[in-house]
Amino acid sequence: MGRVTTEDALLREREDLRREGKRVVFTNGCFDVLHAGHLDSLRRARAEGDFLVVGLNGDGSVRALKGEGRPLVPEGDRAELLAALEPVDRVVLFHEETPARLIGRLLPDVLVKGGDYAPEEIAGADAVRDAGGRVVIVPLKEGLSTRGLIARIVERYGG
Repeated sequence: MGRVTTEDALLREREDLRREGKRVVFTNGCFDVLHAGHLDSLRRARAEGDFLVVGLNGDGSVRALKGEGRPLVPEGDRAELLAALEPVDRVVLFHEETPARLIGRLLPDVLVKGGDYAPEEIAGADAVRDAGGRVVIVPLKEGLSTRGLIARIVERYGG
């Protein structure tokens, strides 16, 4: 199985991981322009368990969340880049605005989001808690964001 997978294949693999007693961690995002802040968050998420699944917003979902000019990098390329990172075990695309449906099906042991979210804003958190899992908020690295990176690029090279 490749590191970029389908939802159905991931759900089958989840059952195997459960039987093996492995703790599955889930995090998600757009990951439009990868930067060191993303890598830090992924490392922190992976440290919460044995197997890290990254839910990746599809292109339409990113556009709905971030606006017409986004994503800058197409979903297939974003998925391959994420899958190549050491902390990531699987990447799965979702096309809704939030991964709540996917999380409700996967029921990870741990759900991780960045510190820019309040606990009550985290999609799928109730389903994870109801199934006996944990929700963890990891701090963000100061000064590292996709929006900030795009602003610096425009400032230096834009017109």
